[in-house]
Amino acid sequence: MTDATSSGGHGHIHRESGPPQPDDKVHSYYQILGIALQELLIEKGIVSADEVRQMIERRDAITPARGAKIVARAWTDGDFKARLLADGNAGAAELDCPMTYTELVAVENTPKAHNVIVCTLCSCYPRELLGLPPSWYKSREYRARVVRDPRAVLKEFGTEIGDHVEIRVHDSTADIRYLVIPRRPAGTEGMTESELEDLVTRDSMIGVAEAKTPGK
Repeated sequence: MTDATSSGGHGHIHRESGPPQPDDKVHSYYQILGIALQELLIEKGIVSADEVRQMIERRDAITPARGAKIVARAWTDGDFKARLLADGNAGAAELDCPMTYTELVAVENTPKAHNVIVCTLCSCYPRELLGLPPSWYKSREYRARVVRDPRAVLKEFGTEIGDHVEIRVHDSTADIRYLVIPRRPAGTEGMTESELEDLVTRDSMIGVAEAKTPGK
């Protein structure tokens, strides 16, 4: 059984031990490039500094609650889940969570398959649904090691996946973002959709964790 599948073909540098760590230097070039581009657009009058500030504030205000809303609806509405899996953008738009610039692909965890998201090239991430990515997601260690040995990396996050379960690693791109629909915890049959949302964590929608168990 294949432990990991990835759509990326990038080279990797692997560290064999230790938890994923941030690596700000990896992104320094792109940060400088982004600042230079922003200053050029303002200088040319294409956008104003105030428009840039407002966009940053709107982006910073997004939290994983948007994604949790989508997952909880998928847990409680089979028809919605089917539509979401068939067309992620249309499904997200139904709940007023539009993916404006990229294609959203929803992937569902099952007793036989566990999905985890990475961006091996940089840090592409469904920010419209989850907000800003955590530092470990952007780290070189996570981006390289989760492709090579996802089971070990998940264990470092406290998530142990049985050997009978296939681990599928999805490599985000400039055009595609992924959202994991974690398995619904047992004993939640009587919970409302709003209560279920509280069980859906950011990490469970990335795939490095399971959804929370009620009462924990």
